[in-house]
Amino acid sequence: MTTTQSPYATPPSVLAQITSLPDLSMSDIKALWKSLFGADNPTHNRQFLERRIAFRLQEIEFRKIDRNMVDRNKRRIQAIMDSGQNKKLERDFHLMAGTILTREYQGKEYQVMATVEGHYEYEGRPYRSLSRIAKEITGTAWSGPVFFGLKTTAVPKTPAKKGARK
Repeated sequence: MTTTQSPYATPPSVLAQITSLPDLSMSDIKALWKSLFGADNPTHNRQFLERRIAFRLQEIEFRKIDRNMVDRNKRRIQAIMDSGQNKKLERDFHLMAGTILTREYQGKEYQVMATVEGHYEYEGRPYRSLSRIAKEITGTAWSGPVFFGLKTTAVPKTPAKKGARK
Protein backbone atom coordinates (compact mmCIF):
# COMPACT_ATOMS: atom_id res chain seq x y z
CA MET A 1 0.00 0.00 0.00
CA THR A 2 1.31 3.45 -0.83
CA THR A 3 0.97 6.30 1.59
CA THR A 4 0.62 9.89 0.56
CA GLN A 5 1.12 13.06 2.53
CA SER A 6 -2.19 14.72 3.23
CA PRO A 7 -2.45 18.31 1.98
CA TYR A 8 -4.38 19.01 5.19
CA ALA A 9 -1.67 17.93 7.61
CA THR A 10 -0.59 20.78 9.84
CA PRO A 11 2.71 22.11 8.42
CA PRO A 12 5.82 21.76 10.59
CA SER A 13 6.15 25.54 10.95
CA VAL A 14 2.66 25.81 12.45
CA LEU A 15 3.29 22.81 14.69
CA ALA A 16 6.50 24.44 15.90
CA GLN A 17 4.61 27.65 16.68
CA ILE A 18 1.92 25.77 18.57
CA THR A 19 4.35 23.66 20.59
CA SER A 20 6.31 26.77 21.55
CA LEU A 21 3.24 28.56 22.99
CA PRO A 22 3.81 27.27 26.57
CA ASP A 23 7.35 28.70 26.46
CA LEU A 24 6.20 32.23 25.59
CA SER A 25 5.79 34.88 28.25
CA MET A 26 2.29 36.12 28.98
CA SER A 27 3.11 39.45 27.33
CA ASP A 28 4.18 37.57 24.18
CA ILE A 29 0.93 35.57 24.27
CA LYS A 30 -1.06 38.82 24.52
CA ALA A 31 0.87 40.36 21.62
CA LEU A 32 0.36 37.25 19.49
CA TRP A 33 -3.36 37.31 20.33
CA LYS A 34 -3.61 40.94 19.24
CA SER A 35 -1.82 40.22 15.94
CA LEU A 36 -3.98 37.17 15.18
CA PHE A 37 -7.37 38.47 16.31
CA GLY A 38 -6.96 42.24 15.96
CA ALA A 39 -8.18 42.90 19.49
CA ASP A 40 -7.03 42.66 23.09
CA ASN A 41 -7.29 39.26 24.71
CA PRO A 42 -10.72 38.71 26.30
CA THR A 43 -9.38 36.88 29.34
CA HIS A 44 -6.18 36.27 31.25
CA ASN A 45 -6.71 32.51 31.30
CA ARG A 46 -3.51 31.32 29.66
CA GLN A 47 -4.82 27.87 28.76
CA PHE A 48 -7.80 29.40 26.93
CA LEU A 49 -5.57 31.88 25.08
CA GLU A 50 -3.10 29.18 24.01
CA ARG A 51 -5.86 26.93 22.70
CA ARG A 52 -7.55 29.70 20.73
CA ILE A 53 -4.21 30.87 19.32
CA ALA A 54 -3.36 27.30 18.26
CA PHE A 55 -6.76 26.99 16.60
CA ARG A 56 -6.34 30.33 14.82
CA LEU A 57 -2.86 29.43 13.53
CA GLN A 58 -4.23 26.20 12.04
CA GLU A 59 -7.27 27.99 10.63
CA ILE A 60 -5.03 30.49 8.83
CA GLU A 61 -2.85 27.72 7.42
CA PHE A 62 -5.78 25.55 6.27
CA ARG A 63 -7.44 28.57 4.66
CA LYS A 64 -4.40 28.78 2.36
CA ILE A 65 -5.07 25.21 1.20
CA ASP A 66 -8.87 25.29 0.89
CA ARG A 67 -10.37 28.72 1.49
CA ASN A 68 -13.94 27.46 1.27
CA MET A 69 -13.48 24.78 3.95
CA VAL A 70 -13.30 27.23 6.84
CA ASP A 71 -16.21 29.28 5.47
CA ARG A 72 -18.35 26.13 5.02
CA ASN A 73 -17.63 25.03 8.57
CA LYS A 74 -18.46 28.47 9.97
CA ARG A 75 -21.79 28.48 8.09
CA ARG A 76 -22.62 25.01 9.45
CA ILE A 77 -21.77 26.06 12.99
CA GLN A 78 -23.86 29.22 12.65
CA ALA A 79 -26.82 27.24 11.28
CA ILE A 80 -26.65 24.88 14.25
CA MET A 81 -26.45 27.80 16.66
CA ASP A 82 -29.36 29.60 14.96
CA SER A 83 -31.62 26.55 14.92
CA GLY A 84 -30.64 25.33 18.36
CA GLN A 85 -30.43 21.78 17.13
CA ASN A 86 -28.04 19.65 15.20
CA LYS A 87 -29.51 18.50 11.90
CA LYS A 88 -28.96 14.92 10.87
CA LEU A 89 -26.07 14.50 8.50
CA GLU A 90 -27.01 14.52 4.87
CA ARG A 91 -27.20 11.07 3.36
CA ASP A 92 -24.59 12.06 0.80
CA PHE A 93 -21.92 13.33 3.17
CA HIS A 94 -18.41 14.32 2.16
CA LEU A 95 -15.34 13.88 4.29
CA MET A 96 -12.88 16.72 4.62
CA ALA A 97 -10.04 16.27 2.15
CA GLY A 98 -7.03 14.64 3.76
CA THR A 99 -9.12 12.58 6.19
CA ILE A 100 -7.66 9.11 6.48
CA LEU A 101 -9.99 6.22 7.22
CA THR A 102 -8.40 3.14 8.74
CA ARG A 103 -10.06 -0.26 8.95
CA GLU A 104 -8.67 -3.58 10.06
CA TYR A 105 -10.18 -6.48 8.16
CA GLN A 106 -9.11 -10.11 8.53
CA GLY A 107 -5.91 -9.13 10.32
CA LYS A 108 -4.78 -6.57 7.74
CA GLU A 109 -5.00 -2.79 8.11
CA TYR A 110 -6.44 -0.78 5.22
CA GLN A 111 -6.21 2.99 4.79
CA VAL A 112 -8.23 5.25 2.51
CA MET A 113 -7.75 8.99 2.09
CA ALA A 114 -10.46 11.49 1.14
CA THR A 115 -9.33 13.76 -1.71
CA VAL A 116 -10.02 17.41 -2.48
CA GLU A 117 -12.35 16.39 -5.34
CA GLY A 118 -14.65 14.57 -2.91
CA HIS A 119 -13.41 11.15 -4.00
CA TYR A 120 -11.15 8.64 -2.26
CA GLU A 121 -7.68 7.23 -2.78
CA TYR A 122 -6.84 3.63 -1.92
CA GLU A 123 -3.48 2.03 -2.71
CA GLY A 124 -2.61 4.98 -4.95
CA ARG A 125 -5.74 4.63 -7.09
CA PRO A 126 -8.71 7.03 -7.16
CA TYR A 127 -12.23 5.79 -6.35
CA ARG A 128 -15.56 7.58 -6.47
CA SER A 129 -17.12 5.68 -3.58
CA LEU A 130 -16.18 3.98 -0.35
CA SER A 131 -18.44 1.08 -1.28
CA ARG A 132 -16.25 0.22 -4.28
CA ILE A 133 -13.20 0.17 -2.01
CA ALA A 134 -15.01 -1.97 0.57
CA LYS A 135 -15.98 -4.43 -2.16
CA GLU A 136 -12.39 -4.59 -3.40
CA ILE A 137 -11.13 -5.30 0.12
CA THR A 138 -13.77 -7.88 1.09
CA GLY A 139 -14.81 -9.33 -2.25
CA THR A 140 -18.47 -8.80 -1.37
CA ALA A 141 -20.89 -5.90 -1.56
CA TRP A 142 -20.68 -3.62 1.48
CA SER A 143 -21.91 -0.18 2.37
CA GLY A 144 -18.66 1.77 2.33
CA PRO A 145 -19.66 4.14 5.15
CA VAL A 146 -20.69 1.16 7.29
CA PHE A 147 -17.51 -0.80 6.47
CA PHE A 148 -15.30 2.14 7.50
CA GLY A 149 -17.37 2.91 10.60
CA LEU A 150 -18.80 6.24 9.44
CA LYS A 151 -22.35 4.99 9.75
CA THR A 152 -23.94 2.28 11.82
CA THR A 153 -26.09 -0.40 10.30
CA ALA A 154 -29.79 0.02 10.77
CA VAL A 155 -31.03 -2.00 13.70
CA PRO A 156 -33.99 -4.12 12.60
CA LYS A 157 -37.12 -3.54 14.60
CA THR A 158 -38.24 -6.51 16.62
CA PRO A 159 -41.66 -7.62 15.50
CA ALA A 160 -44.49 -7.07 17.93
CA LYS A 161 -45.69 -10.16 19.73
CA LYS A 162 -48.93 -11.44 18.36
CA GLY A 163 -51.77 -12.29 20.62
CA ALA A 164 -53.85 -10.69 23.28
CA ARG A 165 -52.40 -7.93 25.42
CA LYS A 166 -52.46 -8.32 29.12
